[in-house]
Amino acid sequence: MKAVKIVAAVLVLAILPVLTACGSGQNENTASGNEEFRIVTSFYPMYLLTRGVTGDTPGVSVTDMAPRATGCLHDYQLTPADMRTLGGADVLVINGAGMESFMEKVAEGMPEMKVITASQGIELLKDEYGEENPHVWVSVSGAIAEVENIRDGLCEADPKNSGAYRQNADIFITKLDELQKEMHEKLDGVTKKDIITFHEAFPYFAEEFGLNVAAVIESEPGAVPSAEELARVISLVKDKGITALFVELQYPKGTAEVIARETGAELYTLDPAVTGPEGATADEYIRIMEENLATLEEALK
Repeated sequence: MKAVKIVAAVLVLAILPVLTACGSGQNENTASGNEEFRIVTSFYPMYLLTRGVTGDTPGVSVTDMAPRATGCLHDYQLTPADMRTLGGADVLVINGAGMESFMEKVAEGMPEMKVITASQGIELLKDEYGEENPHVWVSVSGAIAEVENIRDGLCEADPKNSGAYRQNADIFITKLDELQKEMHEKLDGVTKKDIITFHEAFPYFAEEFGLNVAAVIESEPGAVPSAEELARVISLVKDKGITALFVELQYPKGTAEVIARETGAELYTLDPAVTGPEGATADEYIRIMEENLATLEEALK
């Protein structure tokens, strides 16, 4: 992870002059009303939550900067296409909390572009090493808080459309409230509370619905656990009588299959909403979470 951040930082420093040149003056046309208000989001979950605020507001566009990303942005590197996308943006919506660490220098090099940090002000969970977990949106309450931050940021950046942003956000938050209520009704009473996951994406979700993440096998995607770590998890699964292992849609299942084979636990797939169809509306987030709910109901019954 640290090595990736260093490589990304070097790349960003190299492309800053290009980004600045692409972005220079682009907001002048928008301010004069000659062009649409252009919003760029760092990756898929930010795209979905932002669409919940913008809806189909005329004259406002939302572009996902990293549609080719296969998951969270832990190993994402900017491309020339990303540079062009960012160069035409009025607003960049990021998750923050370390998820897009490579974007910090980009934002500094484009001071005319407003950056909205969706996780701002949200209390972040930390792992055993004290590193903050950025996967706030995976819990419904976290998603609601991020929608509110995006709404407030867009209202400030684009006041002429603030009425539409507030109305759209209210409608979306009402849907999220209903989703949260349904999930509590179906998950609060489950007797099996211990879960094993293969990425750090679900601690906020687990905390919200009273589940216990007994172990995270691969804190970074692709970080294969050592033989000792694997043996420890196998013993944990057997000792606690854990019958379900949860893998993510976007990542390989090799390690999980080994543990399942050794323990008899079943594999289930959860989706942290980091990939999906282009052009989706905010309702795609709700659909994903409803599928996760159905999976958890089956696995934890």
